[in-house]
Amino acid sequence: MSRFLRLVTFQYTGTRTHRVGALVGSGHLLDLSAKHLDMPKDMKEVLSRGPSVAAKAHHIVSTSPPSMHIRLSDVTLKAPLYNPQKILCVGLNYADHARESNMPIPKEPILFSKFPSTIIGSGENIVKPSSTEELDYEVELAVVIGKSGKNIPESSALQHVGGYTVANDVSARDWQLRKGGQWLAGKTFDTFAPLGPCILVNPEWYPEAQATFDPNNLSIRCKLNNRVVQNSSTKEFIFNVQQVVAYASRIMTLRAGDIILTGTPPGVGLGHKPPLWMVPGDRVTCEIEGIGEISNPIVAE
Repeated sequence: MSRFLRLVTFQYTGTRTHRVGALVGSGHLLDLSAKHLDMPKDMKEVLSRGPSVAAKAHHIVSTSPPSMHIRLSDVTLKAPLYNPQKILCVGLNYADHARESNMPIPKEPILFSKFPSTIIGSGENIVKPSSTEELDYEVELAVVIGKSGKNIPESSALQHVGGYTVANDVSARDWQLRKGGQWLAGKTFDTFAPLGPCILVNPEWYPEAQATFDPNNLSIRCKLNNRVVQNSSTKEFIFNVQQVVAYASRIMTLRAGDIILTGTPPGVGLGHKPPLWMVPGDRVTCEIEGIGEISNPIVAE
């Protein structure tokens, strides 16, 4: 068993009820509340209860027999979290991406937002709005807040992180850059935030696992129709995870379940010559080392 705790939101076949599970082995999960009725069935509640629940979940995974494992083919994985209070995004957080976008390298983090209505899971359709012809991809490491806080010091910022997941900050560039320069409008169409496949829980929350995870040194990659279009590392961040969490918390209280997309590396469709826009029939796959991958088809509105 991996020392890391990877939590998922799933549904049993034929039901609509969300449950929280943990990935175990290859192609299986464990329903954390099947025999532990005090375990939350909602991911946001799991995160809000903090390290004690993470440690209990890790213990359940470590001690449960294989007979309790459920095949992934028998369930439907959903986005790990659907109900954040906030989705914050960091713009231009890789120097090469700023240059390919013909924008100056920022001296402070650039923040904008998306709405929870953008969230979908891996395998679900990204819907291309009829009002855009410039649909773009952006693979990003997403930080999920676990411990609420305001004015968080950089030195303790990771203690407020509940875990990490993979995100695709889907963007309508014409809306974002030319129709009034509205980043919000270009970023928050429905289905514009695929997330998943799991939340890798911050190992600092269950130290008995003796696992380490450095969010600032992970390979990160995006493929469009099996063509690698982005391939970098989070070590290229301009502002690392600790700096981003601390900066955002100077402006607003960060709550358990809040999601922060930390920026995308170079290779977005906007930067190709000619531009490489996503169209119906395409499939985009985003992958981050240690967490997993999400893959979504593009369909017309």
